[in-house]
Amino acid sequence: MKNKKKLLFWLIPILLIAVLAIPKISGEDSSNESQSTNSNSVEVEAMIISSGELNETFYVNASILGDEEIELRPEAAGKVVSINFNEGSKVNKGDLLVKINDSDLQAQLLRAESQKKLAEEKEYRAQELLEQELISQEDYDVINTELNSRNAEIELLKAQIEKTEIIAPFDGIIGLRSVSEGAIINSSVVVAQLIKTDPVKIDFSLPVKHASKVQAGDRIKLTVPNSDKEFTAAVYAVDPKIDPASRTLKVRAKAKNPNGELIPGSYAEIEFALGKNNEAIVIPSQAIVPDIGGELVYIYKNGKAFPFPVEIGLRTNNTVEILNGVSVGDTLITSAIIQMRPGLDVKIRNFR
Repeated sequence: MKNKKKLLFWLIPILLIAVLAIPKISGEDSSNESQSTNSNSVEVEAMIISSGELNETFYVNASILGDEEIELRPEAAGKVVSINFNEGSKVNKGDLLVKINDSDLQAQLLRAESQKKLAEEKEYRAQELLEQELISQEDYDVINTELNSRNAEIELLKAQIEKTEIIAPFDGIIGLRSVSEGAIINSSVVVAQLIKTDPVKIDFSLPVKHASKVQAGDRIKLTVPNSDKEFTAAVYAVDPKIDPASRTLKVRAKAKNPNGELIPGSYAEIEFALGKNNEAIVIPSQAIVPDIGGELVYIYKNGKAFPFPVEIGLRTNNTVEILNGVSVGDTLITSAIIQMRPGLDVKIRNFR
């Protein structure tokens, strides 16, 4: 009996502790379940897609070319007897730049001119005799033909002498020469380059989807690495054919260059305004997800994230134009993009 009393004495406190602990344990289980449920959803930022005005501007690299550029080569082979330009200097159209030895041709020309003078005198006497009917027409024709031959010979020699001279075909800046006086050269030798640097040509290419948006007279802006100045140019020619290799359209513009800041052979960054779209859909660029089939975005619907393939248009550093794939009024997820997957539970904590 005494032992039973002792046992009851110890059991009663234990049972009381157990009864008091049950609600607490149940509450902890419920709390853990709630935390587990919340941990499966991802908090994100989102925005309601809307349309607005977008100035369509295309950015592309371009090449700068001289308005005219040629390699100066001699037409005739021979020894250089004079070089009449300073490297890197301006020359004018018609200036004699290089002279090749033509002494043999000059001697032949002198002889031909003497023979021509004699032939002219013979033709004059024959003309008088013909008028007096002292010689036949046939005899006169033979003498006149000789005179014509002398004239043709002289013109041929003059043409050959012209080939011994390199004349500037336009105003421009002449480059570094590769020959010296006394050198023997032929038509394969490039003496120097001549470039017209004002104005300059600006060559660039547009994607085929923008081919219909450019025409002669359009203005473009450009910047170059060696200057902080912004330059302007005007489109004056558009290639009538799309390049089949790159699927781009070649465009050429001209820019004034009085101070030589635009250097032929360098590149420029082009800003080309293609037009204005009053109903464009523009979203933050960080919302775009690269995919094997293109690009996609995640749209919030009924507490979940769903991927939508999209077609993108113009792109800037911070924004992307959407051409197809989403609609005005959709809720676009703009953060935690790397965590997104189809059907993921999401919770919007903030709207942009």
